[in-house]
Amino acid sequence: MKESIKKADVLIEALPYIQQFRNEIIVIKFGGSAMEDKKHVDGILADITFMECVGMLPVVVHGGGKAISRSMKEHGIEAKFVKGLRVTCEKTINVVQKVMNEEINPGIVVALREMGANADGLHGEDIFSVVRKKEINPETGEEIDFGYVGEPHGVDTGPIRLLLDKGIIPVITPLGIGPDGKVHNINADTAAGAVAKALKARKLAYLSDVPGLLSNPKDPESLLTTLRLTDIEELINKGVIDGGMRPKVLSGVEALRAGVKKVHMIDGRMPHSLLLEIFTDKGVGTEIIRDE
Repeated sequence: MKESIKKADVLIEALPYIQQFRNEIIVIKFGGSAMEDKKHVDGILADITFMECVGMLPVVVHGGGKAISRSMKEHGIEAKFVKGLRVTCEKTINVVQKVMNEEINPGIVVALREMGANADGLHGEDIFSVVRKKEINPETGEEIDFGYVGEPHGVDTGPIRLLLDKGIIPVITPLGIGPDGKVHNINADTAAGAVAKALKARKLAYLSDVPGLLSNPKDPESLLTTLRLTDIEELINKGVIDGGMRPKVLSGVEALRAGVKKVHMIDGRMPHSLLLEIFTDKGVGTEIIRDE
């Protein structure tokens, strides 16, 4: 009986959040090591299925880093990263496009459908127009050439909203078309932020392989549970936010400034971390909110 009452208490705690977020768009970026373990993948997709079932409108933008790296190795292409971003040559972009569109994306869609959710894939080439990524090396003053890597310049929300209107979860690849008409790779965190911004989503959740933002990156117990926009610049200057976390945070900040109400950084390896962060009072990751 006590166990049953506990379960009822959990549902009651979730009730106001379910009511608050019904018919609200929640953009979820799914990536990192959380995509490498079937148990973690199934848990995350079960959470997304639950969200759809209770009337929320989840939109998934996925990465695929390790699957891409494996495929590149099979093709004899050496992976190269600069400042946490993949450098993408012409051979690499062909591998990236094939893995994203023909392996990872359909796999996520099939898994969601098997759980009873309505889901369909969208190729980023039909969603994102991009400009070629340009950045200056502060040490040399020279421009860093990331190759076929783009930053979202425009997001066509039409195909996304068409699926949402039909009660279907859109699952989007982080690829776009550059001004030269060629496919470009987009950092999945940046792509998710651009989607959330364009859709004016209620929430943007980044699922990865870290607990959230840590004041000491080497100490998983140093989790920063709540941050405001004014805190971010200080943490970047201190080097707390660096590497692969930097594009995640900066794209989240841009989304917040464009109207998204809250950004979440969550460990996708933790069972049901997405539900715990959104539907409980305490949460389990880092939330970034606008300054009041």
